[in-house]
Amino acid sequence: MMRRRTTLASCTALALAFGATACGGGPVTAAGDGDKPLNGQTLTVAGVWSGTEQKNFQKVLDAFAEKTGAKAQFVSTGDNVSTVVGSKIEGGDAFDVVMVPQVGVLQQFAEQGWLKPLSKKTEQAVDANYASVWKDYGSVDGSLYGLYFKAAHKSTVWYSPDALDQAGVKAPKTYDEMLKAGQTVSDSGLAAFSVAGQDGWTLTDWFENIYLSQAGPEKYDQLAAHEIKWTDPTVVKALTTLGKLFKDKELIAGGQKEALNTDFPGSVEKVFGPEPKAGMVYEGDFVAGVAKDQFGKKIGQDADFFPFPSVDGGEAPVVSGGDAAVALKDGKNQKAATAFLDYLASPEAAAVWAEAGGFLSPNKKLDLASYGDDVTRETAKSLVDAGDSVRFDMSDQAPAAFGGTKGTGEWKLLQDFLRDPSDPKATAGRLEGAAAKAYED
Repeated sequence: MMRRRTTLASCTALALAFGATACGGGPVTAAGDGDKPLNGQTLTVAGVWSGTEQKNFQKVLDAFAEKTGAKAQFVSTGDNVSTVVGSKIEGGDAFDVVMVPQVGVLQQFAEQGWLKPLSKKTEQAVDANYASVWKDYGSVDGSLYGLYFKAAHKSTVWYSPDALDQAGVKAPKTYDEMLKAGQTVSDSGLAAFSVAGQDGWTLTDWFENIYLSQAGPEKYDQLAAHEIKWTDPTVVKALTTLGKLFKDKELIAGGQKEALNTDFPGSVEKVFGPEPKAGMVYEGDFVAGVAKDQFGKKIGQDADFFPFPSVDGGEAPVVSGGDAAVALKDGKNQKAATAFLDYLASPEAAAVWAEAGGFLSPNKKLDLASYGDDVTRETAKSLVDAGDSVRFDMSDQAPAAFGGTKGTGEWKLLQDFLRDPSDPKATAGRLEGAAAKAYED
């Protein structure tokens, strides 16, 4: 899933910090330093990242290599991380560390006995450097397995300052104000919102922000764990609120039909591309990477965001996603894996990627000056300041059959709801049917 996605920085920061000259995408070894603790050892790390994200994570691996003497290699699994990791374990060639993109996948790995608990040193760093909610999301049955290194802030609404200025509206504070501002933007000749309905995961993110603010964190946690049914009145209410937007053809660029044919990058293009069709697009902080890299927008000037607004008097939501580092029991280099996880728990490691861009860290000890622009600093501060009120993406906590599979489960049912939002209660019933089957399996 494209849940997070930005520019490459030079290797100046690494060269200053470690006396390194290597900054490429391949494995790096610190040569000639026999006193380094992992000199000559090889660490294999797998994750879903590719492209710019992979290159930027390689900078972190390179920094670790220069610090310890280890060789550090990254393998991109694509989105089928569970399948790839499972087949490697069965073949006797397990990775040492995996960057897991979903809570549900982390729990699955732990339940299958694939994971090694984090070291006491790493756990102490997590206790010192992170809000406790991140430890909770990395734990299964009381054991800490996952260290959240990279996070996404998924409660940001991105907009064209020019579009809002021309319409004479300011960033809204409530959901109703946002729809009202959207109507004013539409009246000025530009649709209010670009919606990426072709990618079902974006629709789950819309729902989750509304639900968290409107129903509150306790209900959110209960629904995420399927302790309450999707037919609960709070779900019907949230769908009704979301339906106010979905059913208004003036607010959505091209109406429902065009939205259902618009993927995530396309939704960003509709706001920040050469021929704008909308003034705003809701999605996570990674919108900035697309606006900057693909359309040359200056973040904070040509593209900006406001926090997803509060709904019906609730608290403004902070929904997050993230990638957790886990150590595999069958990995060949346990010592290097433990050292790498210790390193990832440090603000030093987070600073490497923060300086490269396209990254947020839940590590509260990371100096915000490490980020390359004021907007990213503001987003990162918002995520850290939210503390334990942060809630992890609900669909990422669900079994993949319900919350993470194209063409089925929540993704498809919310696409159907975008197509026809006239009956929230019926949609809630269909969601419960799909959820019950997935959680039972």
